[in-house]
Amino acid sequence: MAATSTRAKNTISLKGSSAIVAEYFNYAVNNILYQRGIYPTDSFRQEQHYGLSMMVSKDQGLTAYLQTVTKQMSTWLEDGSLQRLVLVISSAIGSKEVLERWTFVVETDKAVLDGGPPPEVPKESIVKDIQAVVRQITASVTFLPLLEDPCTFDLLVYTSKDSAVPTDWEESDPRYISQGEDMKLRSFTTKVHKVDTSVSFRTRE
Repeated sequence: MAATSTRAKNTISLKGSSAIVAEYFNYAVNNILYQRGIYPTDSFRQEQHYGLSMMVSKDQGLTAYLQTVTKQMSTWLEDGSLQRLVLVISSAIGSKEVLERWTFVVETDKAVLDGGPPPEVPKESIVKDIQAVVRQITASVTFLPLLEDPCTFDLLVYTSKDSAVPTDWEESDPRYISQGEDMKLRSFTTKVHKVDTSVSFRTRE
């Protein structure tokens, strides 16, 4: 009897895709907070992710907060209710004006949500696309206005209206930027979730 050779398909499940996207959010937020100087540079450490050297916060409070948010987002990604994540950077003094608004828009394949077969996509392809987005975020300091004042940040999560929201979460206004400019960055897809990244920023007067 002749032998046959087989190989595992590069399929990705809804749960697996949700984990990849949530992880990306965590590292993207860390990268932005470092690049934009929201926290002191010595409060970050260098780690290897996606084949890149990335800066990750050592602050225990911030790390715990981001882990809580990304864990909840994983749940919303798995049920298809997560629509977007917005990182808002605002001045910590005076009028606390919104200076930057980083937006991650999520599209979910409804066929997979409805129990369809998991799509095939090489993990290397996903990692390559995420690398490109992270590199763009890192290079953003070359075109974004300098943040001269101390700044704070907030994370806004947009979900479907019927989503279950933890009791310790609260509603927020959208925190839009008045007379800002928009810059669209690259996107990536797991073929279950597609994530588009962009940044809006307040222009120099």
